[in-house]
Amino acid sequence: MADNLFDYTEDSIRSLDWKEHIRLRPGMYIGKLGDGTSPDDGIYVLLKEVIDNCIDEHTMGYGKNVDINIADKIISVRDYGRGIPLGKVVDVVSKINTGAKYDSKAFQKSVGLNGVGTKAVNALSSYFKVSSFREGKEKTAEFERGNLKKEHRETATKENNGTLIEFTPDDSVFKNFKFVNEYLDNQFWNYCFLNAGLVIHYNGKKYLSKNGLLDLLNRKTNDDEIRYPIVHLKGDDIEVAFTHENSYGEEYYSFVNGQFTTQGGTHLAAFREGFVKTIREFYKKDYDASDIRGSICAAVSVRVQEPVFESQTKTKLGSLTISEGGPGIKSFVADFLGKELNNFLHKNPATADAIKKRIEQNERERKELAGIKKLANERAKKANLHNKKLRDCKYHYNDEATGKNKDEIFEKQKESTLFITEGDSASGSITKARNVNTQAVFSLRGKPLNSFGLTKKIVYENEEFNLLQHALNIEEGYEGLRYNNIVIATDADVDGLHIRLLLMTFFLQFFPDIVKNGHVYILETPLFRVRNKVETIYCYDESEKQAAIAKLGNKPEITRFKGLGEISPAEFARFIGDEMKLQPVFMEQGEHIQQLLEYYMGKNTPKRQEFIIDNLKVDLDLIEATA
Repeated sequence: MADNLFDYTEDSIRSLDWKEHIRLRPGMYIGKLGDGTSPDDGIYVLLKEVIDNCIDEHTMGYGKNVDINIADKIISVRDYGRGIPLGKVVDVVSKINTGAKYDSKAFQKSVGLNGVGTKAVNALSSYFKVSSFREGKEKTAEFERGNLKKEHRETATKENNGTLIEFTPDDSVFKNFKFVNEYLDNQFWNYCFLNAGLVIHYNGKKYLSKNGLLDLLNRKTNDDEIRYPIVHLKGDDIEVAFTHENSYGEEYYSFVNGQFTTQGGTHLAAFREGFVKTIREFYKKDYDASDIRGSICAAVSVRVQEPVFESQTKTKLGSLTISEGGPGIKSFVADFLGKELNNFLHKNPATADAIKKRIEQNERERKELAGIKKLANERAKKANLHNKKLRDCKYHYNDEATGKNKDEIFEKQKESTLFITEGDSASGSITKARNVNTQAVFSLRGKPLNSFGLTKKIVYENEEFNLLQHALNIEEGYEGLRYNNIVIATDADVDGLHIRLLLMTFFLQFFPDIVKNGHVYILETPLFRVRNKVETIYCYDESEKQAAIAKLGNKPEITRFKGLGEISPAEFARFIGDEMKLQPVFMEQGEHIQQLLEYYMGKNTPKRQEFIIDNLKVDLDLIEATA
């Protein structure tokens, strides 16, 4: 005890300046770091922090255009708002808790209120440049990792008013990062859906929405999958849009002051509760809430004065009121729906009838599954006691974090991962190599069933599917998802690719919201190991193998990994650690799930045969591995 006491001295106490603290604890400011393969990785948060300031200018009525360019990992964002006051250009991007967002007159309902955003971008960029243009004058400052390198004098300019920020994320913080265009595309569209008249130009592409959340849902759904035309309602500080689909689950897009709150919050909870209450009152029947919301696809946006978020990354709203002295969010949303949705349903009997039929169908299916679910739950509990299909981890996406630092817990939860593997050999290697805090392993037994065209009854009757949904904790829906990342880890042979396809069919058929919300990934593992006594190179395709052979020379040892089980745990630790390569599973906007599944998983039609023939690529190494 005495030794520990003397270890804790005045020398143990450190005072960090703003940039040191951000670089030491980046997760507190931008969530997880990542490499760009996940939509919530840090590089997208950096970009968002800069664009948010442009949106706040637009919201206040200044500037309707934002120009964004990304090339060679250099990002530039130019708005045409009022421009940062020239005398405060350096302070705004380098002095913590400095900004105009503390003045509610200057920014009444903005996203950023803590004066942190651009400082975090500055501190986490190897190069950062800010230029402000106001009334014919320009002020520019340049930084490296938050350190001011050059402050330019004010000069005359012919540029229109506004702000230009250029930055390069620090590759010592964001290792091997890359921007995924599909994520950027969604990010820019969301800004436009929530800000009528805003025009974003990104690398030559134009983004513009005239109908707000109606356009968003039109982009997220397909006419062949929805039960009735999208309902679109608008009021002061609130906008909602919704429809019911043919697929399972609940799918929501929630926003606060233009910020995409991926974790929902008080406003989304208020919508879900208010929607159920209004529907029950309209039909004068006490429907089960799960039947009312089952298969819904909805978007809700609110404007809140001085919003309170549960973390700096602003992914979950914690505010309870719309404004100081104003109504509570719960009653505000409930009153809006109680009036506007009720009026809409009275005026549109065809839509009202379609909603009722969808609810009653959900009710019938739920009651039919009740007995089967009970038996399946008992089977799952028994299986968990007697086998080791699931090797769990310590952190989970939806676990309670009471009494702990919420930002740190949130960062850990975002890392929670479930690897789905085939067989004991592969799962054994991953289990021995994994990070037990954040990575869990689920072992499949044989090939899963092709679930295309089957009802959810099969999920409970099929042991593998039943145990998998229990491992994920999605029996009652997407909200219970236990792991933020679901990684399909199968062998790179024909059988492995087939299992991969069957698993994706399972998720798309029964839990499409998990795929649509970016939780499903494919693990990329090396096909070859090329080494000599000095160096080892892992290669993911034939061209990389040839390049490695040329580099090492003198006939290096070449190993072809025929399955994940052949990769030793020591090696596997690299491929599921810092060097992990994940391929996100995307749903193209407006893509018809049932048509997609029918094409790839249905009967072998002439059209599919033509596609296979036209796109056939012979991989001699793959043939050798599976011969």
